[in-house]
Amino acid sequence: MSQDSIRGNSPGTRPAGYVRAFSTLGCPGLDLAGACALARAHGIGAVELRVLGGSVDLPAYFRGLGMDAEAIRSVAGAAGVRIVAIDTSLRLIDGTREDREKFLEMVRLAEAIGVARLRVFDGGSKADAADMERASEAVRWWRLLRARHAWKTDIMVETHDALVTSAAILRFARAAPGAVILWDSHHTWHKGGEEPAATWRAIGKLVAHIHVKDSVRGAGPGAPGAYALPGTGDFPMAALRAALKGGYTGPLSLEWERHWHPEIAPLEDALRSAASTSWW
Repeated sequence: MSQDSIRGNSPGTRPAGYVRAFSTLGCPGLDLAGACALARAHGIGAVELRVLGGSVDLPAYFRGLGMDAEAIRSVAGAAGVRIVAIDTSLRLIDGTREDREKFLEMVRLAEAIGVARLRVFDGGSKADAADMERASEAVRWWRLLRARHAWKTDIMVETHDALVTSAAILRFARAAPGAVILWDSHHTWHKGGEEPAATWRAIGKLVAHIHVKDSVRGAGPGAPGAYALPGTGDFPMAALRAALKGGYTGPLSLEWERHWHPEIAPLEDALRSAASTSWW
């Protein structure tokens, strides 16, 4: 499936220009065919792979099933669903040698099936000069390796730990020019205390992918809250959509964390709620 078809009349494309997607973190028990069928049933044009069949070790999972790159592409293609990202566990700031080795297995998988982006985490906690130096060193390591192997896939850095305010994200962008951001809009709102529209104005030019979710907010920034079905919580999704209108054409992906929080409702319920409330 071509990029143009996804941006044109494919399922999941919104008039505002973004592509609706979801992370398979929300349906951890499904295989690839099941995840793609779920996306297709709900008019979603893309998925990002994090968990399949209960495993986050996707290269080993596919090897165990005897699925090569052609078989993986065939399953997604038959459903008319694009795999827009593979989500890895590597942290730029505090990743280990073992973490990098596991990450490189994901790189080889992404290259084989033609996935453009690999999610990595920021890591760290302070976003100070030491954190920024470690992050930029990891980006340099990746870029040298990518150039050496002529890999097409590239990384995007999720705003998850140290990078939960626009100021911290911009410091990272100065330390690692050209780095691409996966903006977890819920983290900068819940942990960083920023309104999504303001964060978008500050960092929008850096963003290639956006995670969204809904929750009932705690007493203050970072205070405990509770995940809520999309459209029933406090996350200002309407304001985010208005900010993105006409200026963002990448994935807007529901990260429903059922793999880590099995007590929350199934992803299918979340997708139904998002549709019934016109959340996205």
